[in-house]
Amino acid sequence: MPLIRIYTLLTAFLLTSSANYAQDWNIARFGAKGDGVTDNTAFIQQAVDSCHAHGGKVIIPPGRFLSGTIILKSFVTLHVSAGAVLLAHTDLRKYPHLSAGIPFYGEDWAKQALLFAANAEQVSLEGAGIIDGQGALFPVTTDKKPDRYMNRPYLIWMANCRRVSVTGLQLRNSAFWMQHYLGCEYLRIDGLNIWNHSNRNNDMMDIDGCRYVTISNITGDSDDDGITLKSTSPLPTEFVTITNCILSSHCNALKFGTESTGGFRNITISNCVIKPSRQLTTIYGKPAGISGISLEIVDGGRMQQVSINNIVIEGAEVPLFIRLGNRARKHIAAAIEPSVGIVQDVHLSNIQATGAGETGCSIVGIPGAKPNGIRLSNISISMKGGGAASDAGRIPEEKEKDYPEATMFGKLPASGFYMRHVAGLTIDGLSLVTEQPEQRPALLLDDVEDFRIDGLSAPKASGVPLIIINNSKDGVLNNSRTAIPSNDFYRAGKDAVRITYISNRK
Repeated sequence: MPLIRIYTLLTAFLLTSSANYAQDWNIARFGAKGDGVTDNTAFIQQAVDSCHAHGGKVIIPPGRFLSGTIILKSFVTLHVSAGAVLLAHTDLRKYPHLSAGIPFYGEDWAKQALLFAANAEQVSLEGAGIIDGQGALFPVTTDKKPDRYMNRPYLIWMANCRRVSVTGLQLRNSAFWMQHYLGCEYLRIDGLNIWNHSNRNNDMMDIDGCRYVTISNITGDSDDDGITLKSTSPLPTEFVTITNCILSSHCNALKFGTESTGGFRNITISNCVIKPSRQLTTIYGKPAGISGISLEIVDGGRMQQVSINNIVIEGAEVPLFIRLGNRARKHIAAAIEPSVGIVQDVHLSNIQATGAGETGCSIVGIPGAKPNGIRLSNISISMKGGGAASDAGRIPEEKEKDYPEATMFGKLPASGFYMRHVAGLTIDGLSLVTEQPEQRPALLLDDVEDFRIDGLSAPKASGVPLIIINNSKDGVLNNSRTAIPSNDFYRAGKDAVRITYISNRK
């Protein structure tokens, strides 16, 4: 046989043998025991290190495998098999303090995790098995900030990683945020089933200063916020798609903020259902949720080019909330205090909300800083209603420095939308229904400029027009859906100027 032929066959044999050997790094081979009692931290870490050196997958077979912190590394796939449970150890000594390598708000107290990776690439978590953080067994020892956040590990924490994939898993009971991805690029999260009702701050996932992110096919239920986009450092969260998710949260199911230092840009969310939680008792929030969608800039940063489309919301007290505030919290002590942020070019369309509460929705900036280019298209909201005349006369406090929350202003002076300090507002097709009679207007505009409202359908309160406009200018109202006289459709105060009324009804 020619030497070249022998060489080719030998090379193929060696490559095939190496590939076959590298495919499976079963943690049982390293001594791990799935009895729910044995500490398997060292055994799993050995398997991860071997996989990092040679390639392949780390396999967690069926069984209950107790472990402390595992440091994931480049080119490692951790596969949690069907019937397997990776169980977080409850001994805090098993969770060394870790460094993300990125200065961020929270670095002084968020230092522990069950699964951690930093500065790694091509890291994957996959499988049909369960990762359980046993979060209820990590007590909150104080209500004092920031100590109350300490000694409660994330379930998954990845920082400054590239090409990360987290798919198929069942994630349960974190002691803190379920997942925190900080400064990562090319992040794919798909097909997760999440339950997080075991401790305070039980966010479903936090995408923080990440780029090129796809999130899809998530079924999740959390006590604290659901799918949350954050920016706790100067890194923006940008180029993100979220689609085909079913979400429940006692707080905010889809949320941008509260931390917003680097801002949020070029983001699209579509085809999601938001529904009440199956967990009726709450640590924070409300059983059916505080808000469906909350978009918040309060620590500087820029929110722009955001599209949210085809969303069904059931039960949340406030379906939609947009807030530009000025809490101006620095992401680290040495940072310069952030200036007021920007909210620009946000489009929400094809949203159906039912079972909303009595509060009302709001789009609110602050004096001198206005969300600009907000468009609402084809929005339908069914709510409790029942607002009194005294509610209609309220002027909510500015609360410029307060923590942003959809209920922060109390019961609003409008049953549908309260809009204050806003520019470039377009409403094109808005249908409002109340279960109880209302004495508030459907819409109240205060210090709004360059607006157009077309296609409003709402029940008329006795003695109150559908729309009240104060201290606003350059607006167009098109009464195309409601057969009522103009003085029942809107009332503009003396400080409202250049308001054009068009009626297609005779």
